Amino acid sequence: MANIKSLFLKHGIFLSILPLLLLGACSTNPATGEKQFTALMSPQQEVQVGASEHEKIVQQFGLEKDPQINSYVSEIGKRVSAETERPDVQYKFFVLDSPIVNAFALPGGYIYISRGLLALANNEAEVAAVLAHETGHITGRHSAERYSRGVVTTLGAGLLGAVLESDGAAQALGTGANLYLSSYSRGQENEADTLGLRYMTRGQYNPNAMSSFLYSLQRQSDLDAKVAGRSSTSAFSYFSTHPATGERVSKTRAEAQAYAQTGEVGRDDHLNTIAGMTYGDSAEQGFARGNRFYHPALGFTFEVPEGFAITNQPSQVVATSAQTGSAIIFDMAASQGMAPANYVQNWVKDRNLQDIESITVNGMPAATGSFSGIVQGRATTIRLVAIRYGDKFVRFQIAIPQNAPASLVTALKQTTYSFRSLSQSERGSVRPLSIKLFTARGGDTVVSRAQQSGFDDYKAERFRVLNGLAPNEELQSGVLYKTVQ
Repeated sequence: MANIKSLFLKHGIFLSILPLLLLGACSTNPATGEKQFTALMSPQQEVQVGASEHEKIVQQFGLEKDPQINSYVSEIGKRVSAETERPDVQYKFFVLDSPIVNAFALPGGYIYISRGLLALANNEAEVAAVLAHETGHITGRHSAERYSRGVVTTLGAGLLGAVLESDGAAQALGTGANLYLSSYSRGQENEADTLGLRYMTRGQYNPNAMSSFLYSLQRQSDLDAKVAGRSSTSAFSYFSTHPATGERVSKTRAEAQAYAQTGEVGRDDHLNTIAGMTYGDSAEQGFARGNRFYHPALGFTFEVPEGFAITNQPSQVVATSAQTGSAIIFDMAASQGMAPANYVQNWVKDRNLQDIESITVNGMPAATGSFSGIVQGRATTIRLVAIRYGDKFVRFQIAIPQNAPASLVTALKQTTYSFRSLSQSERGSVRPLSIKLFTARGGDTVVSRAQQSGFDDYKAERFRVLNGLAPNEELQSGVLYKTVQ
């Protein structure tokens, strides 16, 4: 007790004046008119942070190569950011080569929108709404505010940890600060919506596009959850940093009424601009067709068993089967000049690797081995396979539940032996899906047109969400629509 008392005396002075320091460090934001604490990240530091993080974003996602699409987004961005309350910021707009529906902003004026989001939007005004919203995060200095408050929260956690003589207390509160920094608060999100409406109308866009696109986002999230078998409340892509979409739809719809109900919509112009744009994974990233994965840029393909869902991630391809409890992870690694058997032996040094065997896969030297493990609480055999491919190894990690039927074991084994190089003609002919346009004619229905699309499942639902169609809404003759082929 005496030690705790002395620590309070030691740190109490600082703890008592900390609120006064925060109050003195508050400034009035010119965009919102509100006081905010941003003292620990100056505008100059925002520029430095943005420039540094921009390089990482480009490296992780890559940028869209089509100059027409890049110019289209930049021009919209210039319109919505031309009259902000922060003329000191040089706003820069980028299209990420990503199928995920997402948009975000970095400090210093860096704003990103994905191919996936452009595909979901149904007019130019909806794209403007997204870019204006992200501009609002920058003029609202939300990143600087989160950073400054996060640092102070972590500092406070350290002091409290010292008072309690407990690293655990400091760690717990520090984690809370990190979580706070990982997403926008509801207040910041609402503020960015309000500012976004201001900026998009200054750019002469129809304000109702913000609520219509938020509604499309909400429906896309619900569909993604349905396809993945998750609850619709699960955070996903855009929603992990842009929460409470249902409430935002109602709020922005009401706020839009304060503005003139005119302004540009630009439906056909938007659709014609994105016509031909890649939908889903690109050739540079590799893509799935049914149960086969193709990577034209790297020149290979392989096939997974029927019923497995393929997810293409930046550094690996994952195929899973909820029904069988099995999974496949595919990636690539440097060969380090090792023979396949030696490589497999050194792949997992902390495991008791068994039955190591040299094999050949479609003329390529390879090796395999296995070890026992637990996956999601089930006893599982992990089969490792390394195949020499040029100066690298392509690697399969296959989780096979114990007592799996022989048919499943055979199908998983066949996945390994299905790996092969693409011929030159295949590399030129195998292409990812892309956005196509059609003008509806008499007799066209959502179901009939969706059946002609390249979607593998939930064809009608995907078609409706892609085109912003209500659950019972049908096609109108003479109107332009999107499809995927």
